[in-house]
Amino acid sequence: MDAARLLNPSCLFSPVPSPPRLSRSPAYWVQRRRRASRASFVACRRLKPCLACGADTLVARSERSSQTLPSDKIRAEGADLKSWLHQHGLPTCKVDLKERASHDGKHHPIHYVVSSEDLQEGDVAFSVPNSLVVTLERVLGNEIIAELLTTNKLSELACLALYLMYEKKQGKKSFWHPFIRELDRQRGRGQLAVESPLLWSESELAYLDGSHTKAEVLEREEGIKREYNELDTVWFMAGSLFQVNLLYFVDIDHSLAIKAFFSLSMIFLLKVSLARRFALVPLGPPLLAYKSNCKAMLTATDTAVQLVVDRPYKAGEPIVVWCGPQPNSRLLLNYGFVDEDNPYDRILIEASLNTEDPQYQEKRMVAQRNGKLAVQIFHVHVGKEKEAILEMLPYLRLGYISDAADMQSVISSQGPTCLLSPCMERAVLDQLVNYFETRLAAYPTTLIEDEDMLADGNLYPKKRVAVQLVKLEKKMIHACLQATYGFIHELPDNTISPCPAPFVPQLKI
Repeated sequence: MDAARLLNPSCLFSPVPSPPRLSRSPAYWVQRRRRASRASFVACRRLKPCLACGADTLVARSERSSQTLPSDKIRAEGADLKSWLHQHGLPTCKVDLKERASHDGKHHPIHYVVSSEDLQEGDVAFSVPNSLVVTLERVLGNEIIAELLTTNKLSELACLALYLMYEKKQGKKSFWHPFIRELDRQRGRGQLAVESPLLWSESELAYLDGSHTKAEVLEREEGIKREYNELDTVWFMAGSLFQVNLLYFVDIDHSLAIKAFFSLSMIFLLKVSLARRFALVPLGPPLLAYKSNCKAMLTATDTAVQLVVDRPYKAGEPIVVWCGPQPNSRLLLNYGFVDEDNPYDRILIEASLNTEDPQYQEKRMVAQRNGKLAVQIFHVHVGKEKEAILEMLPYLRLGYISDAADMQSVISSQGPTCLLSPCMERAVLDQLVNYFETRLAAYPTTLIEDEDMLADGNLYPKKRVAVQLVKLEKKMIHACLQATYGFIHELPDNTISPCPAPFVPQLKI
């Protein structure tokens, strides 16, 4: 299958004539689908450099069809979405859609939600009826079947992805056509018109070199691959779930669309049934902007999903909602932006006891007694780097103990304190210093170079958000390093040489 065919949405989703009746057994079609799944994912990985421009969301248009449209037509598309919503039950609301130019002239501007009038804290900006919210319950029309799927560990997102792809294939005949067309225009882009790194090319992912976020992106891709493979089961059930012929889904490559679907801003609703917890809400993300210090959330009632604003707005101001207590790495991965004022930002440090240590089992017992694991993840929150080091030190000290009598003393004592000699304490702190310096050295740029790049108003948008992310990570690592140096200076004799230890704990770079 060549690249043009793989990336062409007319190949993936265009309406097709009614297929003939099945003449082979269902098992034949399952095996055929599985062979197509494996082949398409191999092709997808080979074509990774094209994903950013070709992962056609449910999604986005091909390059050939993404020519800039006249602004009046673009505005009409936004109006069409609201008209469609009102026509199908959306009550009078207090929001409108505006557009923001794309950084890439080949792509359409993105739409975003603004207040259509002055709002006060506590006002309901909009209330979307359940009939216009895409959930498993809405898709399947049966809450029992939907919950059966989720309790059997079948991916809810895989089911929703398959359904939306089927609706995309129906073109204008689909009830959801105006909404899907709006998702097409967004191309999986967030509020800064930047796609999730899940849709970046390999060269663009290099902007994240040195950051643990890059590994997280690759891990999420593997998870998406597993979700994609689960579509074998969903696909075989498609005829009964969606009342469609199985041949609609034979030999069709969904992998790029699945990747883009997972970059869409699905929301997780609280205090609802399993069949409603994942939802795609018109007028919600990706049309709504996220803010870490906002308190407004999309909430479910018995009949609708609504947004109650948490602050006053002037007419025309963008509406923002809370994205949950997510660090910037997750904001970039999920929504394509970084919040420099994010109070929930953090980095992770993985420490582990040395499994070759003869006293490993005793140390593991002591660690568990104090709420820690043999492999422990420590969260370093922005502004609380010193507190994080203080939490790590007892764990690391435990790993440095080598004398059996000292170990028995720790086992018989209460609390996490492990008394070490001054030279051993220096060894613990030196290990932390080496760890933080190694992490900083893994980044290809310095903080000063990051600041210089961000001062460039023409910096490529994906590179800008990546530089913002790594800059904030480096600041937290620098703060950890300074806190560690502070503890060294507090030693009775900070010139003492560190003592060697035979089985030091490990810090994962």
